[in-house]
Amino acid sequence: MNSTNDTTLAAGPASGRIHRFLGLVGTGLVATLAAMTVTTLAAALAQALGVAFEIPDGGETIPLPGFAVVTGFFSVVGVVIAAALLRWSARPAEWFGRTAVALTAISLVPPFLAGAATTTVIALLCLHLVPAAVMIPTLTRSLRARTA
Repeated sequence: MNSTNDTTLAAGPASGRIHRFLGLVGTGLVATLAAMTVTTLAAALAQALGVAFEIPDGGETIPLPGFAVVTGFFSVVGVVIAAALLRWSARPAEWFGRTAVALTAISLVPPFLAGAATTTVIALLCLHLVPAAVMIPTLTRSLRARTA
């Protein structure tokens, strides 16, 4: 066996799969930071406009860092879903889009159940859509680019 064959074996299909995976994860983490920032800024703007973000059951107010933490957590969950689909689906971008839109729709239910003021409910609905508007297109494009 010569050295050319050794190099070809080392840079085979597994290497390409790892490169695609790392590219998706890197893109996803940058998008996660962007989604966290934009969502927190939107929450701060809503608060400045008079939205209290008070949940009546416990009388607690959702703090601004809470928006960043929850957005970050669920955005990373989205990156994990995208990575799993990249690995195990023949059409990961299509399935990710469907899954992410369905999960976003489900996430719109809890604000209605919280019993908060109308302005708070509307703001929370918008704040669910903000990170979705960042994450879904970014990860879908990234999946398309990595499977083309």
